[in-house]
This record gives sequence, C-alpha cells and structure tokens, in this order.
Amino acid sequence: MNIEANKVAGALLSTLLVVMGLQMVSGIVFTPHKPAVPGYDLPSAEPAAGGAAPAAAVEDPPIVERLAKADVAKGEKATAACKACHTFDKGGANKVGPHLYGVYERNEGTVEGFAYSAALKGRTDKKWDADGLDHFLKNPKAYVPGTAMSFAGIGNAQTRADVVAYLNTLADSPKPLPKP
Repeated sequence: MNIEANKVAGALLSTLLVVMGLQMVSGIVFTPHKPAVPGYDLPSAEPAAGGAAPAAAVEDPPIVERLAKADVAKGEKATAACKACHTFDKGGANKVGPHLYGVYERNEGTVEGFAYSAALKGRTDKKWDADGLDHFLKNPKAYVPGTAMSFAGIGNAQTRADVVAYLNTLADSPKPLPKP
C-alpha cells in the first residue's frame, strides 16, 4: 500500500509541477507591456528646445481662415480623449462634463441637469460660437477663469478649428460656420 500511495502522490506532484511550469512560461511569454505613464497624451504646447526661454507667442490665424480649411473627420478623431468626460450623441447623458450634442450656438452653461461651476453658470448670456469655442479649446481656464474643466487645452490652432467644425455637425440642423 505504501508503494501505491507513493505513486499517486508522485503523479499528483508531477502534475502540479508541470501546471506551475506552464503557468510561469505563459506568464513570461504573454506579459502585457504597461505604459510608462498611464492615461492619454493630451495635446499641449511644445516646450522650448534646450530649456531656453520661450519665443514670443505666435498669433494664431483667425478662426474664420482656419475653418475654411477645417476637416470634420480630423476634428472627430481629435475628440477621442474628450469622450472620457463628454458624450456626443443626441440625447446623450451628462458625464463628468455636459453632453456636447448641439453645443455650437448654444448658450454657455445651459445644459439641463448638469451642475456647472459658478464661473460657467454666470455666462448663460453668451453663446458657444466659433471664436468662443476656439478660445475655450485653446485654454479653458484662461477663457473661463474658475471653470472646473481640468483639460489643458489644444495647442494646435488648425486642430481646434477641425474640432469646432466637427462640433457644429453635432446638431439636427448644423449652423453655418463663419466665412473669411
């Protein structure tokens, strides 16, 4: 009986050893590569090379000129990171930020059921036009001091125009964009 018990115990231990070995080998082969910094890379201004003092700010071309060359498809792609906080669908729910369907020419701070910061609640007399959206997308905290939006902004002027053109398409009847 001792020999039989030893054979069964040996078979069980050998099986366990093989399973553990296979698990370790598959863990090595199929290890996911974790990014150095988790999250999205948000667009931002390029830092000056070599740590030198930044050059004088270059004035962006007027939004009407950039809208003439705007690409709606590029604008939609540029909003990928925005989907973490906003919905873009008609009747979409408010998330961390308000839904953006029909945002173009809508009064600022007026989405029903969204708890705006005091800074945006006081701006309901202003509309989200091309110029306002462009400035807000460039630097939300500079355009609306005190806003709760933590997004740093989109540094590329043409990308902002693409996003404005895309946001205008999110409506039952898109409004005409300004022409140069």
